[in-house]
Amino acid sequence: MRSHKVNLSTMIFLVILQGAVMVLFFSWYMEFSHGGHAPSDHKVHVLLLSSWRSGSSFLGQAFSQHPSVFYLMEPAWHVWNILHDKGVRVLRMAMRDLFRGLFQCDFSVMEAYLPEQHNISDLFMWFESRALCSPPACPLTPRNQLSNQTRCKKACDARGLHLAQDACSTYSHVVLKEVRFLELESLYPLLQDPHLDIRIIHLVRDPRAVLRSREATVRALARDDTILMGHENTPPVELQYEVMQEICRSHMHISERAILKPPPFLKGRYKMVRYEDVARNPIEEINDIYEFVGLKMTPELKEWIYDVTHGRGKGSWREAFDVTSRNAADVSQAWRSTLPHEEVKRIQEVCKEAMSMFGYRTVNSEKEQKSLEKDLLRARELNQLGCLQNTTT
Repeated sequence: MRSHKVNLSTMIFLVILQGAVMVLFFSWYMEFSHGGHAPSDHKVHVLLLSSWRSGSSFLGQAFSQHPSVFYLMEPAWHVWNILHDKGVRVLRMAMRDLFRGLFQCDFSVMEAYLPEQHNISDLFMWFESRALCSPPACPLTPRNQLSNQTRCKKACDARGLHLAQDACSTYSHVVLKEVRFLELESLYPLLQDPHLDIRIIHLVRDPRAVLRSREATVRALARDDTILMGHENTPPVELQYEVMQEICRSHMHISERAILKPPPFLKGRYKMVRYEDVARNPIEEINDIYEFVGLKMTPELKEWIYDVTHGRGKGSWREAFDVTSRNAADVSQAWRSTLPHEEVKRIQEVCKEAMSMFGYRTVNSEKEQKSLEKDLLRARELNQLGCLQNTTT
């Protein structure tokens, strides 16, 4: 009888031991597998992915002003500025490695692209980051308050990047906004990195509105256009359509990769957003984006979002790169009254497939173009991506 009790006790011990081993193995698997892992420091890393003149500066500010976010605007500008003649493959690898470091708050990766004696102000559009205007980077703006870029420029420059790095490490979310990733494949190593918890917000905009906006900023975008296309010998007017065709193709390719046949490590990490939906329902749409990345809306942010999207007018060309108070719905429709119909027909042909994919209706006459009562935006569940019924995977 005693022997039976020992065997029973041994069996119970072995069962408990087996369970403990299984729990440990599962924990190890979740940490090191390519699928949904949780990084040890619990940071969320957000890539706001878009293209030039697509409304990403506004959406970037909706992240930047959040008290839980460390934000940088277009850090890959530095890569394109220094390595512009090295070819697409080198640029992609360099951008990927830069983003890996910045997502982990390692600012030493910036040193190859900055002057030897550098300041925070050497970072591209650094004052767009509320975190660089707040402690510990700068005492100017308390974290729970909105930043003032003019005051930040005057008060918050500092030698070196150590304050930026220290600040980055204190936030739960690191958000990098970028317009120079034209595909997802180069980002796959980051999505599979067990130390990163990446979410991708993919912002698209009606190509007709993008063309209208680009026409006001041709000279400012000339260098990027040349790098993107790899040549300089195309007449400016034709170059605009070549660039738009490439941008439309890239948006399609990104969405097809992420939505139609996503690799396992991308599932649950991608959300496509249309600028026009944000313009029509800014608080609701931005709240959905916050929820997707694990942020909460605050009363201060709700008020700021309302104010900046319910101003008067469409903004002047002098404000093309600024986030100012405008009527967002009017801005999203401005092309309908200002873009010549011949240009509208041309861009509709150039970006026909992308417009269909993302739910933008074409117009067949100047009268139809200027009839603002005609809605040119399909409901998301009806667009050509599918049968998918939503824009998140």
